[in-house]
Amino acid sequence: MSQEPNCIFCKIAAGQIPSKKVFEDEDLIVFHDIAPWAPVHLLIVPKAHIVSHADLTDAHAALAGKMMVLAPKLMRELGVTGGFRTVINTGRDGGQEVMHLHMHVMGGPRPWAKG
Repeated sequence: MSQEPNCIFCKIAAGQIPSKKVFEDEDLIVFHDIAPWAPVHLLIVPKAHIVSHADLTDAHAALAGKMMVLAPKLMRELGVTGGFRTVINTGRDGGQEVMHLHMHVMGGPRPWAKG
């Protein structure tokens, strides 16, 4: 598994930086975002250093599928029942701030939304 020594997500995956972990297996680590945009805001991060969504290849199909299937499972486990949002920012122009593939999964009641 390739890792970049200066990548914050590689350091989190390696256990060098603490996180509020929700899930971990041999391929992925999932943790709460430190600056959440919703009551439940997770980051699903591959342990292997993949720069962005644009860098996925056919060889990553199982990994990408695993990320997509894991998102609703974790939201259900965390009590999110009214829906959630998944976002993958890709590249600088796409709003990606950390150059390591990651999926934001955000859910829970939005206090600013009209009833």
